[in-house]
This record gives sequence, structure tokens and C-alpha cells, in this order.
Amino acid sequence: MTAWISPADAPQPIALIAVEAATLPAVLTGLGDAASRWCQTQGFTGQSGQLLALPDGDGSVRAVLAGCRPSEGPYALASLPQRLPAGDYALDPRGLALDADQIALGWALGAYRYTRYRKASRAPARLVVDAAVQTRVAPFVAAITQARDLINTPTQDMGPADLAGAVRALAERHGATYREWVGEDLLSGRFPTIHAVGRAAAPGREPRLAMLEHGPVDAPHLVLVGKGVCFDTGGLDLKPADGMRWMKKDMGGAAHAIALAGLVLEHALPVRLTLLVPAVENAVSGDAFRPGEVITTRAGLSVEIDNTDAEGRLVLCDALALAAESKPDLVLDFATLTGAARIALGPDLPVLFANRDELATALLEAAQATHDPLWRLPLWRPYLTMLDSHVADLANAGPSRHAGAITAALYLERFVPESLPWCHLDVYSWNDGDKPGRPRGGEAQGLRAYFEFLRRRYAG
Repeated sequence: MTAWISPADAPQPIALIAVEAATLPAVLTGLGDAASRWCQTQGFTGQSGQLLALPDGDGSVRAVLAGCRPSEGPYALASLPQRLPAGDYALDPRGLALDADQIALGWALGAYRYTRYRKASRAPARLVVDAAVQTRVAPFVAAITQARDLINTPTQDMGPADLAGAVRALAERHGATYREWVGEDLLSGRFPTIHAVGRAAAPGREPRLAMLEHGPVDAPHLVLVGKGVCFDTGGLDLKPADGMRWMKKDMGGAAHAIALAGLVLEHALPVRLTLLVPAVENAVSGDAFRPGEVITTRAGLSVEIDNTDAEGRLVLCDALALAAESKPDLVLDFATLTGAARIALGPDLPVLFANRDELATALLEAAQATHDPLWRLPLWRPYLTMLDSHVADLANAGPSRHAGAITAALYLERFVPESLPWCHLDVYSWNDGDKPGRPRGGEAQGLRAYFEFLRRRYAG
């Protein structure tokens, strides 16, 4: 049994009564005059975030009142695993009627702590749920935990080989086919931009492309692509110290793609699945790729390197070109691609780009249904002139810093045929501070929305 959950037959769990200010009087009427007086004495009004233990006559806790906002979905009670004393708690029917799956998911997300290098300071409080809820929620908890763990792991233990190892482990777990191109094999395999970005890394940290394939060839073909820059110095266009500090998370797109592939396989969606993870370290050495170089990509387009810190789109473009060659039903890519996306929408809203309005609409509907927000920005094609080059078909960046998230998406779109349905998600993959259900560190953003979109599209 996982640390955040208790079986439905757990002995004597403490009653957890969820309330709002408007529903508190009715709840207190049922609890009796002593409870009403205690609430008044303690200043408990049912506001979101308030907690109050109701003592029993023998000094034990009779119940816990928890103020919440049901509109927060899975996060309505997600702070409680770390705020309540360790023990078992069960939602009480005298409180608000909350969605059991959503609350269990949020409880698990709030219980999460990254513990590879130090022990958790305390055990989380556990929520009592029935077996059916656990069965439905557990795959999402596992996927989000995997994404968070991958992103939180520092670079010395999450280099290109380690990230590719996560793809290999997923393939082995589900009986999928695995293939990998490493180092100079990328050149013979026609992945020149992946090789260029990663060629300066130290021995043992060579660039690579990991590929997982699973499912019948006659099923709709779904391709997931994730940017796997395991550390980004910026290359010769070196980042300043504050910009480099959290660049272990620059493989967050790959973490999303791996976790989503795991959900697709776990739920046996009727698709032919391909997962592509270009895994590199953008390092600095005498062999680092340089501004002004021109690289002919897998798609045959020549790209002038304007800025070595615009490397994510370079590793993605060869993977997208490979994806397009099989003429799949759908391609979805994920990347911690631009700081401009964060400037535009902040850390909590992943930026969605789609070359089909119906795809974007379906994804936004799934996001709303799952309380997993996305926000669409346009593929404003007149901005392609910002990527003009006088020596190549296009540049990987340009002199203007306007519309950086859009121009990055437009760069990627050049490698996706117009006939191919495609979506790009620019994610932050990180929580800068602690919030209910979203502890500081690596984060999966849009993952549940994307799976719900895929479930509706392929499983009805």
C-alpha cells in the first residue's frame, strides 16, 4: 500500500468533514452545541485552508473540520497530507460531497516528496479510499510521480543515458520495442541537429535518440516527442548563473512524454505508439557547436545557428522529421522550450500550439474537465520572418526577442508537414514554491489533460 492511501477497512480513521463557510452552520447543527462553541472559540469560519480538530471527551480527536473550495478540484484538500498529523482520515458524508477520485488524486500529489537524497521530514497523513478509487487513480499518481522524480533528479544522475534508460525501462515493462542511436550513430542515422547540440558533452554523456514502439501497425499511429536536454549551459552563448541554476529541469518535456506514454500503455489505448526522446547535454568544450554554423537537418532544411541557447528546437526538429516520415495520425511534442512562455503566462499555464483548431478545442475541453489547465497561443505565421537567415533556409533564433514562444513553435512547425495533425506544448515543468498538491520542484503540467484528450479520441 502506498504511503498516501489506506484501505477502505482501515481501523478507526478520523472523520474528515469538508466544509465551506455557507455549509458550516448546517454541519455544526448535526455535531452539537459543544462543537459550535469550540468553532467560535477557535475562530473557525469554514474559510478555505482553515483546519480545526474537534476534541472528544477523552482527549482524542473526534473529527477534523477542513475549509475548502470544491472548485479547486483535486487541490481542494491537497494541503492536508502535510498539515494533518500522521494517521488515517476518511471523508465524512456530513461534509461537502466532493469527487472521490479528484480528492484522492490531490491527496497523493500533496503527499509527494522527492526523497532520493534525503528522507522526508515526516510521514504524510493517509486518506482512506475504496479499492475502485485506488484502481482508477493509481496510474495517474504513478505517472505524475515518475515525471516529478525525473525532473527533480540532478544532472549527475540524470544524464542522456539515464533519461534514455527510463524509455528502455518503460519498453521492457510493456513488451515494447526499443531502439537507440548514440554519439556518432546519430550522424549515420541522419540526426545531425541532435548530434550537434550534444557533441560537446563528456564521455559517457554522449547525445542519443531513444525510441519506443508498441502496438499493431494497422492501429491509429500516435507519436509522442519530448525534449530531453538533461542540462543546458546555453552552450557558447552561455547562460548567466541565475539562468543556469535550474537547468536540470530542461528535460521536463521528455519527462512528460515518457509519463504520458506510460499512461497510454497502462490503459491499453488502441493505438500504435511511438515515443521519441532526443537526450543531450548542451555543454561547453572545444567541440561545442558555434553561432553561425549551418546544419542541414534530417528534413533537408538548412538551419543557421543564431544562438546556441535555442538548442531545444534543434533536438526536436530531427525527432519531428522522423515522426513525420511514417505519416502518423497525430504527433504531440512537449518541451521546456522558452522563457517567453513563462513571461507571457507565468509558471502555471502551459502554452499550447496546434495546427488544427479542432485539436486545440478538444485539448482545452479535456483540460477543463480534469482541472489541468492549458492555454492556447497562435501559430502567427507572419512572425516567421523573425527566423530569416541570409545563408540558410531559416535560423534557429533571431535578433528580435518579441513573441519568443510563438517563433519557437513556428520553427518546429517547419518540420511538420501541413497534412499532419500536430500539437506542441511549452511547459515550465516546475513549481517555484510550495502550493497545495504542488510541492516545490519538478511538476507534470497538462499530463492528465492530454491523457483525457487521447482517451476520448481513441477509446471513446
